Amino acid sequence: MIILASESPRRRELLRMAGFDFTVKPANIDEDSEQTTDPTELVQILSRKKALFVRDGLTEPNFSDAVVIGADTVVHIGGEILGKPADQQAAFAMLSRLQGNMHVVHTGVTVAKGGYISTFVESTKVFMAKLTDRQIWDYIATGEPFDKAGSYAIQNKGALLVERIDGDFYTVVGLPLCRLGAVLAEFA
Repeated sequence: MIILASESPRRRELLRMAGFDFTVKPANIDEDSEQTTDPTELVQILSRKKALFVRDGLTEPNFSDAVVIGADTVVHIGGEILGKPADQQAAFAMLSRLQGNMHVVHTGVTVAKGGYISTFVESTKVFMAKLTDRQIWDYIATGEPFDKAGSYAIQNKGALLVERIDGDFYTVVGLPLCRLGAVLAEFA
């Protein structure tokens, strides 16, 4: 049995699309307490906390052999980590910063089963188009930027903002499926 330690609808959809049968048990952790400025370290720490929080809370006997997946995604540009925007102004500031520039999306994933824990990070470069303030505000009006690292969803309307990527598309969406599949195969 696979348990996804995330409320992310994008991660749920990716696991469904890849054909996995799974249960969702969100991890209730404080994501803002970590002080590191290294984005790859941050997503590893948070994905591990999520997976272990859920693994350690499993008490039902039918979950004794469960494989728990925790994940976290951040956007990194110019030494700054961008998480999810708090409001429209924060989304505008983030998108203004990203437009016309390259940034890196880092997704950390931890897979845990019993005492076995595997954590990895995938990183993808994203090249965002030059955007006008009007284009940014129109995108914000869609409501899509909220609950997304960096204030955009590459798999939806946010695709219109991105010129190209260098790396795994699913890393940007929030769950690098190819690498995850390889790690899950180790648990079979």
